[in-house]
Amino acid sequence: MWKKQNNQLYKEFSFKDFDAAFAFMVEVAKVAQRLNHHPRWLNEWNKVQFWLYSHSAGAITPQDEALAGEIDMVFEHQKLAEQNAPLPKLKEIKIFADGGSRGNPGPSAGGYVILDMDDNVVKRNGKYLGITTNNQAEYHSIKGGLEAAVAMGAKVAHVYMDSMLVVNQMKGVYKVRNRDLWPIHQAIKTLVTSFERINFTHVPREMNKLADAMVNETLDSVKDK
Repeated sequence: MWKKQNNQLYKEFSFKDFDAAFAFMVEVAKVAQRLNHHPRWLNEWNKVQFWLYSHSAGAITPQDEALAGEIDMVFEHQKLAEQNAPLPKLKEIKIFADGGSRGNPGPSAGGYVILDMDDNVVKRNGKYLGITTNNQAEYHSIKGGLEAAVAMGAKVAHVYMDSMLVVNQMKGVYKVRNRDLWPIHQAIKTLVTSFERINFTHVPREMNKLADAMVNETLDSVKDK
């Protein structure tokens, strides 16, 4: 969602890597040139921030709002192309997974990012889950990541999450006492059998920022509609 700050429209976009962010900026530059607009923007690795305002008017104008809408369309088209791209075949991968619920229960999403063993992002995705709990969202993020890993042909998976509870439940240290989680927990256990080796590791939240960004990006995109 574009936010109004100091008579400007502001929004930040996140991408899987710098190359994807750069491709986005190239397309936005073409749009800005066509609309004869000169936006202020900042790129830091996989993030691109925009501040839109008309210098002559000293305020937000219909031209700024038109460019904001076009930038959103460029982003959506690129995201769709990434999701439909063929998956690489990898034997060993890393999965960073996260889930979030705004309200718990509330609007929820699960997100995951898959990296190869050289830490290159090869797949990222987020899924809106409707109104549910944070734990449900965490489990859906694992399930989505593992399903994508199976599609890649991966046989060794290293799964990283910032939820100590879910990690310990997947390792069998804690029992899953919430009956509502039993079906998806069992579905994940079935997926686990597709791998020769899999481990679940707890990481601090600051080390799970890529997956967290997918969750927030997904929830924000639903909020914008």
